[in-house]
Amino acid sequence: MIPVLAGLDIGGTKCAVVLGVEDEKGIKVVAKQSFPTPGTPDSALLTMMDELEKLLQEQNEMELKAIGISCGGPLDSKKGLILSPPNLPNWDRIDVVSLLKERFQVPVSLQNDANACALAEWKWGAGKGTNNMIFLTFGTGMGAGFILDGRLYTGTNDFAGEVGHIRLEDDGPIGFGKAGSFEGFCSGGGIARLAQMKAKEWLNQGRVTSVCSNQDEIAAITAKTVGEAAQAGDLFANEIYRIVGQKLGRGLALLVDMLNPERIIIGSIYLRQEALLKPIVMEELRKEALSYSLDVCTVVPSGLGESVGDLAALSVAKYGLEING
Repeated sequence: MIPVLAGLDIGGTKCAVVLGVEDEKGIKVVAKQSFPTPGTPDSALLTMMDELEKLLQEQNEMELKAIGISCGGPLDSKKGLILSPPNLPNWDRIDVVSLLKERFQVPVSLQNDANACALAEWKWGAGKGTNNMIFLTFGTGMGAGFILDGRLYTGTNDFAGEVGHIRLEDDGPIGFGKAGSFEGFCSGGGIARLAQMKAKEWLNQGRVTSVCSNQDEIAAITAKTVGEAAQAGDLFANEIYRIVGQKLGRGLALLVDMLNPERIIIGSIYLRQEALLKPIVMEELRKEALSYSLDVCTVVPSGLGESVGDLAALSVAKYGLEING
């Protein structure tokens, strides 16, 4: 029998069940099933367990070794509870571990999505071989997962890594409920809000941009339209990315000075816009970070690329097996 890991990814709009098999090169997804998130926690858990059962039956020469669950926080990884994430209404103190343990009789582990992605990059991606690394989501929000001294660091009550809440400026786009925060400047929503704030001033000066042609179009600006315009050389969009890059560099400098990592891995928007952001980020880092710490740290995009989400829950399963035996 071939040993297989299972991963469950619980999201606000969709869920996924993944099976993965490891070899000397890393891990390979051998089966996956996605579906819209059911309306209640009970129906969601039942659907996920049924889908996992089906996938295992289809892969009949495989033996399930562990299950990992990735979900947005807040949560309690030790008790296996999901604690009212903003994107999952009615998921209040939902035990997602016990039912799976009872049905499948294997170890089951739970982590928030940023920690899960950090584990995936550490095990199979750009963080492989490191002892101290940071993963930053830089997507819908700005969250972090920390690998410190060769172990996932989750904090006293699973709230370590909420770097998006750090205030970088007294004012600015709102992210994580705070104006001028790291997430306010460095997230998909933050980039859109920053561009909307700056576009009015830009247009009032009589300047043009492909991002929007008049005041009525400002509300429709998205991070995607800004990114595409920046790649095409639009001056306004590049000015937005200059600001984002500076704030990202400033945020990274705080992490470099505090945690002295050997690698910082950044996903999503940085992965797609590295050519635009890296020179600005590194210039700001050289200004702001301690040189002794920066000299031993590299900043790289996600090594797993757009597949990091599929592998995140699988890495939680693997990590659970390693630390619990």
